[in-house]
Amino acid sequence: MTIAVDFDGTIVEHRYPEIGEEIPLAIHTLLQLQADHHVLILWTVRRGRLLQEAIDYCRRRGLEFYAVNANYPGEPAADLATDDDGQKAEVSPSCRKITADVYIDDRSLGGLPDWGIIYELIHGHHSLAGYYRHLYTHKPASKPSLWKRLLGGK
Repeated sequence: MTIAVDFDGTIVEHRYPEIGEEIPLAIHTLLQLQADHHVLILWTVRRGRLLQEAIDYCRRRGLEFYAVNANYPGEPAADLATDDDGQKAEVSPSCRKITADVYIDDRSLGGLPDWGIIYELIHGHHSLAGYYRHLYTHKPASKPSLWKRLLGGK
């Protein structure tokens, strides 16, 4: 499965243009998804030096992305865009329209679930609605009543 992952507010707390603290279990979960043979694409608005800082942040933690703001490594750039520092940076022709099976982004409807839930959703091939439906409709096994336990019933 191809998974596009935002950086600010998703992997780290939103402090753009600075890099915030890591959101608990974000890097660990992404590394596990890679170990499960999922393809990860970093999908962020960062450009130039700010983008490189995000890439380096993840790399120092052992996380390497298949591609960054592109569908595949080396995707040809269509034009130049100006980053936050006023520097020109190449932009993939489809960088705003990454092809992915799943998008993990803090700006999604409902916000960013806990990274443990994100892993369970992807690993179990669940939708968020299906996951919650399962949680709230699953009935635990009932215990025998006190009387049945006292009288030796099961």
